[in-house]
Amino acid sequence: MEKLDLKGVPPEITAYISTLEMQLKEQTTQLKEQSKTVESQKVRIDRLMDMLANFQKSLYGQSSEKSKYVFGDTNQLSLFNEAEAESDKKAPEPSKVSISEHTRKAKRTKEELMADLPVVEILCELQEDKLVCGECNGKLRVLGKETVREELEIIPAQIRVLRYIRQSYVCERCEKETGEATIVKAPTPAPVIKRSLASASTVAHVMYQKYVNGMPLYRQERDWANQGVVLSRATLANWIIRAATDWLMPLWEIMKEHLLEQAVVHADETVIQVLKEEGKKPSSESRMWIYCSGNTGKAPVVLFEYQPTRSGEHAKRFLAGFHGILQTDGYSGYNKVLEVTRCGCWSHLRRKYQEAMPKSGTVEGSAAAVGFEYCNQLFTIERDLEQLSPEKRKLQRQEQSLPVLDAYWTWLETVNPLKGSKLAEAITYSINQKASLRTFLEDGRIELSNNRAENAIRPFVVGRRGWLFADTKKGAQASAVVYSIVETAKANKLNTYMYLVHLLSKMPGLDFKTDPSLLEDLTPWSQKLPDYCRNIKH
Repeated sequence: MEKLDLKGVPPEITAYISTLEMQLKEQTTQLKEQSKTVESQKVRIDRLMDMLANFQKSLYGQSSEKSKYVFGDTNQLSLFNEAEAESDKKAPEPSKVSISEHTRKAKRTKEELMADLPVVEILCELQEDKLVCGECNGKLRVLGKETVREELEIIPAQIRVLRYIRQSYVCERCEKETGEATIVKAPTPAPVIKRSLASASTVAHVMYQKYVNGMPLYRQERDWANQGVVLSRATLANWIIRAATDWLMPLWEIMKEHLLEQAVVHADETVIQVLKEEGKKPSSESRMWIYCSGNTGKAPVVLFEYQPTRSGEHAKRFLAGFHGILQTDGYSGYNKVLEVTRCGCWSHLRRKYQEAMPKSGTVEGSAAAVGFEYCNQLFTIERDLEQLSPEKRKLQRQEQSLPVLDAYWTWLETVNPLKGSKLAEAITYSINQKASLRTFLEDGRIELSNNRAENAIRPFVVGRRGWLFADTKKGAQASAVVYSIVETAKANKLNTYMYLVHLLSKMPGLDFKTDPSLLEDLTPWSQKLPDYCRNIKH
């Protein structure tokens, strides 16, 4: 404000003017503070509206993360690509947003559903005294058969007791010549759990129900009771922990060695609550970590590991010795993993733009919609390159994806989001993750997102809704091991239940502690697995 010249002005007027100047200065300061308060409150309101929208979506919205906003005109798509090739600040932005079409899977026919099922024919015949013609009283003979209808029949599970009776033998010659009997006893299969009623099939059944079908132990307890067998959930839990520790854990170690030899590893983690853990409150959160192999042509591996915290030290320790490509979300804890090539996740970024979409007003042309469509462009290109070899995919990415990236970073410089908004989060994520988000251009084996790990961890998240928490640390560790076995089995297209039965039948009789190589024949990718472990159709 310009200073007034008050020379010759009476003192009382000078004092009055000075008072007015002070009041004006105070009011200006107050106005600035109020403007900051209004802006802060606007950001807070926007965040609360975002939280409310996300909460409503979690209750009533779609559960998939498929793209909701895509270009509605293929001509606009090609023009957008053409502009990106120029990669300058004048590159036009997407101007139209529409809802993508939904494609339903074709329904399976009755014949397809029953193709692999055994068939029992029920022959409908006339009784002997009915084999008389109603016209002439002559005897009826068989003319032919016709199929009237087909039905599906289910036979409930049967429970029976396996009683192992060992035969003993004595040598008659030794007894006759020496007077001393030489006794030989027949060998018996080693039990899954000593001094227990558990068999390979029962333990496999409990594991399958909990970790594949998501049935918590208290419901299994009731199910056993309905079939006339009283088994407490504590007993069922003991079966899982003992079998996982004694038999499945050694196989988990072999699978980990195989994973660390892969070229690409995806990683993620999610929350698990453990009630009885030393030094922690029952309400505190622990973590279930997941590591899975990339799509490199080798046998897939999916490994879960329980840890009490989210510290990046756990990933560093688990991946010690791995020097390949590590694909994750933007969590900074993975920075502790050394001597790896870090890759970012475009799905996470696209999700952030989707969450930043305006909740009211026009979505089309908004900055969030523009950022969302840049991400969609990359995914559209990736779908077209899916069947190419890694070498050819890399070349095509340089030709098609690189211009999109350059245009995206150029556009990013023009965006000025409101501080603290969801859009600001997306922009900040892009800037902080720029190096890792560009890594996919360097190697055709790298995927555009970390969806592989997210999809692998989904069965655990779905199962957690049923059993909610783990009671003890041992239980959480056992769950990690069993989830690893069943998810890797599914990834290798095995019959999960029969594979568990096979492992729990064979491993108690193997001396794998002396010769760990014996476990190689039991891995989910082993060609020596029996046919009953494999699925014919998927």
